[in-house]
Amino acid sequence: MSGMSRRGVLAVGGSVGIGALLAACGGSSDKGSQDAKDSGAGTGAKADAGAKTPAGPWSFTDDRKTAVKLDKTPTKLVAYVGVAAALHDYGVECVGVFGPTTVKDGGADAQAGDLDVSKVTVIGNTYGEFNIEKYAALSPQLLISHMYEAPTLWYVPDESAKKILALAPSVGINLKSVPITTPLQRYAELAASLGADMNSTTNAAAKARFEKASADLRAAAKASGGLKVMAASGSADSFYVSTPPSASDLSYYKSLGVDLIVPDKVEGGFFETLSWENADKYQPDIIMLDNRTATLQPKDLAAKPTWAQLAAVKAGQVIGWPSEPIFSYDKCAAQIEALTKAITGAKKVS
Repeated sequence: MSGMSRRGVLAVGGSVGIGALLAACGGSSDKGSQDAKDSGAGTGAKADAGAKTPAGPWSFTDDRKTAVKLDKTPTKLVAYVGVAAALHDYGVECVGVFGPTTVKDGGADAQAGDLDVSKVTVIGNTYGEFNIEKYAALSPQLLISHMYEAPTLWYVPDESAKKILALAPSVGINLKSVPITTPLQRYAELAASLGADMNSTTNAAAKARFEKASADLRAAAKASGGLKVMAASGSADSFYVSTPPSASDLSYYKSLGVDLIVPDKVEGGFFETLSWENADKYQPDIIMLDNRTATLQPKDLAAKPTWAQLAAVKAGQVIGWPSEPIFSYDKCAAQIEALTKAITGAKKVS
């Protein structure tokens, strides 16, 4: 792992999803992906959410304040996999994706959401992978990705970014230090510009589901009696505790009244790194554990004494955390509902 950039460390463990380094060290876990699907699955896009590409000129101003203007609405879209999954929920399809898309058996990674991964061209599946030849062969009309450290596009390799960005216009949406509602709105606006009917039965129902889920979480947090929640991620050597202000989902939960632990020694604005000997520094009532493919899951952590001795672990109050959200109303509602259920069913143990 020597020589890896800070951005690379964040990528393999997840920026807002706080940093397990397992993937950088060559490991992977299909189980983590399945857990993420089980805990965060939404209803997905229905037929009435299908997009109809608008005629005429197209423009969109992204979060770099860059105005992209084209003679016609782009249809050959290539996006970071989580972006493609969100657009899919709204009825907009991408021809290519990059980022964690498939697992070892060829199935879909949890970060692919409801995408049919057999129907998209995978430009790169891990951090640092981006096949420029494959990308160029798609004749891309628009590249779309998140931004955690603007103006850098998530999972677009620094060393080849100039070549990649010369092939098509790009759109970047900021995720750092904003509540989840901000990127949700921005991706909904982008989807609408690309032809999504945000007033369709499916899309309207998804937004209503999100709003109800938010209200239910606020009520559950208020009635919880001060339950403390900690968002964390595990790797072979370290335990990472996320700081809510930098994570769009966590900052939103905190605004709804969830008592999220804020670590006191945050590195780089994202998380505190603890050795496993000190993993009991914080004592939450509920642990939200990063459940993406690259991170260690409860069964993997069972042999670590400090993990096993955490009161929340002893009480069975550990839930999967899709720490890199898919920014569609459907998928974010599912995350909120899972947290509400955990808070409602938990007891005070700290």
